[in-house]
Amino acid sequence: MISHESTIASKTIRVVLIDEQLLFRVGIRSLIGHGNGIAVVGDAGSLADALAVVQSEQPDIILLDLVLKGEPCLDLIPDLIAAAEEAKVLILTGMRDPELHRKAVRLGAKGLVSKDASVDVLAKAIKKVYAGEVWLDRSMTAAVLDELSRRNDSGHLGPEQAKIATLTDRERTVICAVGEGLKNKQIGERLFISDVTVRHHLTSIYSKLRVSDRLELVIYAYRHDLAPIPQ
Repeated sequence: MISHESTIASKTIRVVLIDEQLLFRVGIRSLIGHGNGIAVVGDAGSLADALAVVQSEQPDIILLDLVLKGEPCLDLIPDLIAAAEEAKVLILTGMRDPELHRKAVRLGAKGLVSKDASVDVLAKAIKKVYAGEVWLDRSMTAAVLDELSRRNDSGHLGPEQAKIATLTDRERTVICAVGEGLKNKQIGERLFISDVTVRHHLTSIYSKLRVSDRLELVIYAYRHDLAPIPQ
């Protein structure tokens, strides 16, 4: 039997890159397409061109900067997802604004990578997101956690211990596995439960912790020591 991971490894992941800097797009197209199982099949430097190329190419991954020609493009995320329903959005940005990062996640982005990251890290992030996982590189995780810490110190975030106390031991185990980057099937195999049961646990966890999706859960878990931050 061919595993899901083997299938992913044998398939070329088709990427559309959306960034306002032409030289940056050319550089990324050249660098990530050599022996990584990844191909940049289209790129765009404006909002209008972005939608057109995504609709035309139907990529697996959309690499998106947060600003195009001086215009914020957060609101473009749902339109891009609608234009290519199988595509997953991965934010590739130099902006260090945790609030913008959280908004991008709420609008459907599956991960965030800093433009300071290495080509190997970017390739790994693309493959992880394509496989259905979420991705936060260490620098952006630190920025988000720092922002949450400041909000907590100023009293804006509010107490979280009461919510955390409602979690069962099994739910805590699931959260830790999600923090490790495991998919539902892998979590089920580790805990000897079905995918459906894993989904039920996650639904309960989202409700108890008041997070909306897997990426917000990962951030929450790192912030409150429910899962170790990857080294």
